[in-house]
Amino acid sequence: MVMIKENVEEFYRRLAEADPEPKGELNFVNEYTLLVAVVLSAQATDVGVNRATKGLFEIADTPEKMVNLGKRKLTSHIKTIGLYRTKAQNVIGLSEKLISDHESKVPKDRDALIKLPGVGRKTANVVLNIAFGFPTIAVDTHIFRIGNRTGIARGKNVDIVEQGLLKQTPKKYIQHAHHWLILHGRYVCKARKPNCPDCMLSDLCQYQEKTLLAQ
Repeated sequence: MVMIKENVEEFYRRLAEADPEPKGELNFVNEYTLLVAVVLSAQATDVGVNRATKGLFEIADTPEKMVNLGKRKLTSHIKTIGLYRTKAQNVIGLSEKLISDHESKVPKDRDALIKLPGVGRKTANVVLNIAFGFPTIAVDTHIFRIGNRTGIARGKNVDIVEQGLLKQTPKKYIQHAHHWLILHGRYVCKARKPNCPDCMLSDLCQYQEKTLLAQ
């Protein structure tokens, strides 16, 4: 059963009250480095990505600088991140494509972003939201879990959950929705041990297996 409209409104009202201006936890210095950081974050933690990119972004914060740095040196910077070889190839590839097709600028268009190496719909949605203020919701594992657990947007795959969230989320909350949901999933509604007793949304949530004691 999908969460009723009144509860959805209250769900987001509480999240907004607790954190009016939520921010993503990936570090970046411009639109290009945001794109690179999000590509690197696939199947990796934000903390791990930030550790790897701290030195990288000091010397390669544009597509030209990244291409000049080269795959070998890039790999040495990101070798602590999972799938680093493939990611290094993708970062060099997307940098070359930005130079050749987009005047070295990150496009403000989902279809154009998805055509870049290593960029899928989730990555494109994150970039569009953070860099350009688009009302997108990037459904990662946390948001997929919360959508289904709480009943705010149920679905068998991320696309269905994304469409459900876009339909359910009130317009005044949609700009920050994916940040609120990601942070809530990361720190409260965890995969294995959700901290239901300390959750400010527990009375609205439809999860049938709520934990009884704080984890």
